[in-house]
Amino acid sequence: MTDSGIPDTLGTSTGIGDATLNALRRTQGTRARRLLLAVTLLLGLLAAAGLALGGPPGDRTFAKLSDAAQSLMSVIVPAFGVLLARDLKRASPTARLTPTLLAASLLAAIVGLFGFLVCVAALTVTTSTAPDPWRHVGVIAVGGVLIQVVAQLVGTGLGLLLRRPAVAFLATIVLPLGLWFLLGAIDVLKPAQALTPYSTVRHLLSGQMSALNWIQWLAVLLIWGVGLNALGAARPFRTAQITPRPMAS
Repeated sequence: MTDSGIPDTLGTSTGIGDATLNALRRTQGTRARRLLLAVTLLLGLLAAAGLALGGPPGDRTFAKLSDAAQSLMSVIVPAFGVLLARDLKRASPTARLTPTLLAASLLAAIVGLFGFLVCVAALTVTTSTAPDPWRHVGVIAVGGVLIQVVAQLVGTGLGLLLRRPAVAFLATIVLPLGLWFLLGAIDVLKPAQALTPYSTVRHLLSGQMSALNWIQWLAVLLIWGVGLNALGAARPFRTAQITPRPMAS
């Protein structure tokens, strides 16, 4: 996960709106990042289209299409958060974290909205034998966006905490899933699975969200989104500026 050519505008914008727009532009500031976004969206499109066209007619529901498309895209989305965090670590000491988090969340929301649209299109052009293929469409549509936002914030948080972007990206996959499997393997700790991102993904993409499920999602956002980024912000991650010594006369 390396790219170059990103202009250092993190410390030059005075308003949070301008800084956020600059950070959002940086998400697509290189050819590698544009290619990464194209691959992310293509995976979501292929997942929805593949299940709609090649899957059993009874499985052609908005929930199942969204599960395939949004879950697959959420694996790649944190890479943008990791890269934006790296940009921030390379910026001037006056650069702010908030615009980066806002830009990362906006990009994630765009990806989630794209997933919603391709699932709607895929289900519309196919025939389904499911009793109610559009069941819970509203909740699932919102859930798709929320899933991508949390995934992205995990990326920014681990990108701030870990030195190597490649390691940080791998950690966005291994840490949440590994913790989910570990907690599930120990009976007394199984209830804590509800506080992992994977658990909330299952609820959001099924559309069956109770009041308790929403509270669990909020807890996941606070732990994995807010918590990781707060730890990253507290870490002295920026490289100190080296002042050249005057030459001896």
